[in-house]
Amino acid sequence: MAITRLPSAGFSITIRIAVPADASSIGRLTTSVGEAGAIVTALDVVDSDPTHVLVDLTCDTADASHADQVVQAISALDGVDVRKVSDRTFLLHLGGKIEVSSKVALRTRDELSRAYTPGVARVCQAIAENPADARRLTIKRNTVAVVSDGSAVLGLGNLGPAAALPVMEGKAALFKRFGGVDAWPVVLDTQDTDEIVSIVKAIAPAYGGINLEDIAAPRCFEIEARLREALDIPVFHDDQHGTAICVLAALTNALRVVGKQLSDVRVVVSGAGAAGTAIMKLLLRQGVGDIIAYDRQGALHRGQTGLNSAWQWLAENTNKENYSGDLAGAIRGADVFIGVSAPNLLTGEDIANMAKDAIVFALANPDPEVDPREARKYAAVVATGRSDQPNQINNVLAFPGVFRGMLDAHAEEFTEEMAIAAARAIADVVGEDKINPTVIVPSVFDARVAPAVAAAVRAAAQNPSPVPAADPGPADLPEIAAEASATP
Repeated sequence: MAITRLPSAGFSITIRIAVPADASSIGRLTTSVGEAGAIVTALDVVDSDPTHVLVDLTCDTADASHADQVVQAISALDGVDVRKVSDRTFLLHLGGKIEVSSKVALRTRDELSRAYTPGVARVCQAIAENPADARRLTIKRNTVAVVSDGSAVLGLGNLGPAAALPVMEGKAALFKRFGGVDAWPVVLDTQDTDEIVSIVKAIAPAYGGINLEDIAAPRCFEIEARLREALDIPVFHDDQHGTAICVLAALTNALRVVGKQLSDVRVVVSGAGAAGTAIMKLLLRQGVGDIIAYDRQGALHRGQTGLNSAWQWLAENTNKENYSGDLAGAIRGADVFIGVSAPNLLTGEDIANMAKDAIVFALANPDPEVDPREARKYAAVVATGRSDQPNQINNVLAFPGVFRGMLDAHAEEFTEEMAIAAARAIADVVGEDKINPTVIVPSVFDARVAPAVAAAVRAAAQNPSPVPAADPGPADLPEIAAEASATP
């Protein structure tokens, strides 16, 4: 059975199966699963009798259709009875993934009197007299709102607020697990820019920071800009800045692997939406040699018509040779490809046409812009956004530590200096003596990452002097207008 997509834990299933109690039954099961293109991850005996064995077989599949095919292949075996099939991802989400846990025991009347009435009134009065005390005496010191309108959920599009909630729950769980930050989902049943800004401003007093998530471009740019102007707490759009930080960190180490300088390389970015724009802006600030931005309108170039203001800015400040062709032509001879767009845009042969020791970051999820197995045949370094492939570029490397640092510093805004400091911290966790083509970023479970990022961001917040570029580059680039296209 030919499976083009890679099996992953995101489509893991557990199948309860009764098989004859003979020596070959289990082997036939696992062989059948392997021939169907799935990966067996566990096999547990649940019960047995003299004639049958009841087992739970867990395997990773490529998608829901592939899971059905695997079950059908097992069902076709002689003497096999499939009793139940469980989707492990849906099981994990039953009842949601987060909860509120009290830090106060409330075991006695005395404790209740201090935590709530009448004692709490004194704390309320203290904050009324000195509002800054809210950071010290309430959850504000460690709490972030994860705000979404559901208009750009993962790579799935405009699914609305209810469908966005599982993602925001997951984000909150990651904040706690990796940064010790208490985050809470705030999904809004509106996609009106003015209304979103108004709502977030109204709820802001309870939070020490705002994490904008899965809000479609171009509205996400305006929403972030207006909230930054209005609030005295950091506003951070993770789809933009978290992605850009992680890409810069990974590219820093990838360039070390191949012995190239950022100022000498030509980069092609597929996807000029929220993530792509932020990536390109950060690379330009760091002095990249050249960038070609590619989106639905093709390669953005001077003289092109029908561009919004953000694309127009990119057209005027990138693409030195004013290339106007297709994506395959754009990456011909390029040193670096960064994809934050759509699956299967390129082939292995396209990667073969890149420069010697090419670097490929194909980050579309769940299916990247090029099959990483094909890309590795020709590129020196390959990274994806997938957890089942080497060099996973995942925003969880950045945002927990970034917010931990900003909250600890009582920062009032997120700055570019913080982004650059965070990227350098992530890159340096690996260590120059440890990096190689399959290890350019640390594991998301590396306990050193979040503290290192937090320390770097905290230092940048407390000493906001400009961070010098990694390589000579433009001293002062104009701000990108708060408008862009959604990533294709």
